[in-house]
Amino acid sequence: MDYDFSQTEINIEQGTLVVTPSLFEFDDFTVVAKALLLRLDATLIDQEPSADLHQWLIDFDGCQLLLKAEHYSTSMWFELLVLSEIEYLIFIQRLLSHH
Repeated sequence: MDYDFSQTEINIEQGTLVVTPSLFEFDDFTVVAKALLLRLDATLIDQEPSADLHQWLIDFDGCQLLLKAEHYSTSMWFELLVLSEIEYLIFIQRLLSHH
């Protein structure tokens, strides 16, 4: 399935980028996240699923960040591990807006 990841919202102070794919369901996180990583040519390093929060550690062009999804808010977002690497989130946002 081809997901639309173009709807995003960045928070520079918190180092997060919320991604709102169309028709996102928490139970489908693995499929949606794999499609997102493929689109970005990012690599999964580690994953920690739970009943209400998924956390994946990923590598995007040498930058490690978290891809998270939360059940109650039905939201998905990237979170920087190092706030000074904000340029990576800005770049990801630009990449996703062009698809």
